[in-house]
Amino acid sequence: MLKRIDELRDSLSPAERRVAEWVLAHPREALASTLAELARKIGTSEPTIVRFCRRTGASGYSDMKLRLAEALSRPASYLHRDVAPGDSVGDAVMKVMDRSVHAILTMRDLAPNLPFEDAVAAMRGARQWVFCGLGASGDVARDACQKFFRLGVPSSAQTDTPSILQTAAVSGREDVLLMISHSGRWQDVARAQRQARENGAYVIAFTQPGSPMAGEASLCFECEVGEDASIYTPMSSRLAQLALMDALQVALALALGESANRNLQRSKQALGAA
Repeated sequence: MLKRIDELRDSLSPAERRVAEWVLAHPREALASTLAELARKIGTSEPTIVRFCRRTGASGYSDMKLRLAEALSRPASYLHRDVAPGDSVGDAVMKVMDRSVHAILTMRDLAPNLPFEDAVAAMRGARQWVFCGLGASGDVARDACQKFFRLGVPSSAQTDTPSILQTAAVSGREDVLLMISHSGRWQDVARAQRQARENGAYVIAFTQPGSPMAGEASLCFECEVGEDASIYTPMSSRLAQLALMDALQVALALALGESANRNLQRSKQALGAA
């Protein structure tokens, strides 16, 4: 969280920047303060602090404090945020399952406000769909590519920085690039998005609101599922991304109508004939 705040400083309003600089200088005092106390200490308003929190990707002040606490603490385990070294196997399994269920339910609650219709409209007439992601999000990109190409539009997955940068450089007006990242902090990917948009391509980001990648997208699915991937290997956030891609693929198939249904049928039959 502290790194995220530092990266955001130049893009914040003067009032929000004052909050950022105070929190960076006094992180433990910020953690111990209520919203009203923090506003008094900084000399700003409570709404300004809440806006600042949302710019960092947090849902509000309490969520920001939770993420700040994680950043300031040394985790007992880098395995999973809910699992402690002394947990039994059964307890650890249930905690991981509960966190996964929570991530999916969080994504379901977000879904009505996500721009599915705009994304479908942009993708319907595309020459190609390119799914991009690094690390765990690269696995999501590859999975999405395997689902979406069956609708009849050429699709590819780019999962390393050089390939993403080069793909963006040669993209054009009929291309849609779908950029997946839990944190949205990858500066090279944000640079690739900017290049693609300058070339006329349509860029859809699936990431944290207020992140560099969100700011460089034509359209953003703002995804907040409460996992600190700077400490823990992405688990529940990856499941939420997969569910989101499944929902988009089905929505797009419905919009494409008979052509999508025919291509899905043919791809299935091709496997049966092998």
